[in-house]
Amino acid sequence: MKHDKLSLIGLRILEMRKAKKMSLRELAKRSNLSAGLLSKIENFRTVPSLSVLIEIANSLEVDVSVLVKNINGETAAPYLLVRANEGRVEKRDDSKGLLYKYLLSQDLANYSLRVNEVHISPHTYRKPLSTNALELVHVLEGTVHYGFKDQEVAVTVGDTLYFDGIVAHSVRNATEQPARMLKIYLLRHTD
Repeated sequence: MKHDKLSLIGLRILEMRKAKKMSLRELAKRSNLSAGLLSKIENFRTVPSLSVLIEIANSLEVDVSVLVKNINGETAAPYLLVRANEGRVEKRDDSKGLLYKYLLSQDLANYSLRVNEVHISPHTYRKPLSTNALELVHVLEGTVHYGFKDQEVAVTVGDTLYFDGIVAHSVRNATEQPARMLKIYLLRHTD
């Protein structure tokens, strides 16, 4: 899975800076970079050049490889789960009155988009199947369990699950209550 490099690099720098209890101005002073440039990087408005990335890494006292680890979206799990409280509110100075909650992003090419609202009856199980699509599920009501190989992931109200549908996956609602989710498919074009 390949995620948006702007947000991954910026988020990694922001997280590392905050973990070290370093202000943006302090990082700017240590790296000899402007606070404005660092802010643009952290807010994914620009991608740092290699030399800038090296300065930032040195100032954070980490190797550059730490800042770019898994930048192409490689993960141990065949899915990405964003819990309801994990979405990050994006500060956008050019969008007053709008609240953007970042869940995830994906570079697109050669895909068709399909969006469905899916209702799942209580005590429903759908056996594993695969699709030729990237899939995003956002649970609106209830709890849905997605099975991947020998793993099962519980997805509850407000959670977002993203995965490559090529990986066979089951769907289960083991509760007494119906579940409802928004499901977005990015169908791969086949020749």
